[in-house]
Amino acid sequence: MNEKDMNELRKEFENINMQNFAGGNPAFCPDGQCDAEEETDLKDYPSYTEALYAKLIAPHVSGIYISRWDIKDIALAAGDSMAIHPRKRMFELLMKYATSRENMQAVLDALENHMEEKIAIYQELMTTFPASAEVFQPKIDKARKTMKLFPQILSEYFPEE
Repeated sequence: MNEKDMNELRKEFENINMQNFAGGNPAFCPDGQCDAEEETDLKDYPSYTEALYAKLIAPHVSGIYISRWDIKDIALAAGDSMAIHPRKRMFELLMKYATSRENMQAVLDALENHMEEKIAIYQELMTTFPASAEVFQPKIDKARKTMKLFPQILSEYFPEE
């Protein structure tokens, strides 16, 4: 493919993206960039496990992809041990472990440490490859926003007595 063909293809792709971003088509919204900025209350979900799954494990919301092995490591750091299952099942098992305020605090601390490690990788990539900032900075911003939810999660689902 020659340079002219590449430029035409790039222009066509940009036009498609602009039409879909402007239309808010979620299939064409990397990292949920088309989403409205309104916040969803954690109480809007049928269970706190589903609410936390939607807020913490969905990479388009949290900015960080959390694999099955990551969940296993987070559980281990929080004091739990688990086998590998599908991601959602592993998260459900982690939430069964986090039924007390202390255990939930340990899970959130381990999750925060994990997210900070991923942020450090993103920052290193942005330093090494400055053009990648437009890709990684929104992920970092989402991760920081997600971590700011942790105290709210703890107080909402495990109020101090």
